[in-house]
Amino acid sequence: MSSKPLPLTPELHAYLVAHGSAPDEVVRELEEETRAVLPDRAVMQVAPEQAAFLTFLTRLLDVRQAVEVGTFTGLSSLAIARGLADGGRLTCFDISEEYTDIARRYWARAGVADRIELRIGPAAETLRALPRERYLDLAFIDADKVGYPVYWDELVPRMRPGGLVAVDNTLRAGRVLAPENADDRAVAAFNDQIMADVRVDVVMLPLADGVTLARVR
Repeated sequence: MSSKPLPLTPELHAYLVAHGSAPDEVVRELEEETRAVLPDRAVMQVAPEQAAFLTFLTRLLDVRQAVEVGTFTGLSSLAIARGLADGGRLTCFDISEEYTDIARRYWARAGVADRIELRIGPAAETLRALPRERYLDLAFIDADKVGYPVYWDELVPRMRPGGLVAVDNTLRAGRVLAPENADDRAVAAFNDQIMADVRVDVVMLPLADGVTLARVR
């Protein structure tokens, strides 16, 4: 058994997706529309195996109260909503009506629109309207990278003990090793910040562009 990282070739990635995370018709069409309508922004959409992971994780944690920061066209929120426990709710924060109008259509097609509340506005401000008690089971952060520390500081105090914060793009295509721009530098600093946060236990997964999971103590 080797500890050497396994290169994920396109062929191996296709095999991975086909075995346990293959998208259904709704997800495939959402992915296709996002690429067609927003070709320069489609990279912001979570990977299919990441969407499957979010559904699995939500079910595993028996999530009833979830928050997402950064919704884009709605694939990650659809995935989380599908995994919610009976009566569960997901509150989404985004700044774009254009992108989330696509999300709303696919939430309805997937039959999960009644589980999702969308709040439009800068998340640094709108998150403050959430209840102050520790009630959240799951939070997913996938928005502007410079804002990650702000969203972290708003969400961690609202997580129940044992709740999970998942943060996307924490590897920045490997550029955290040698940051090339402001977003890279912000994520590299954020990664160091949360590793030193005594309120959480942290693990980073090489899933898609890097997903960090933080269990709140």
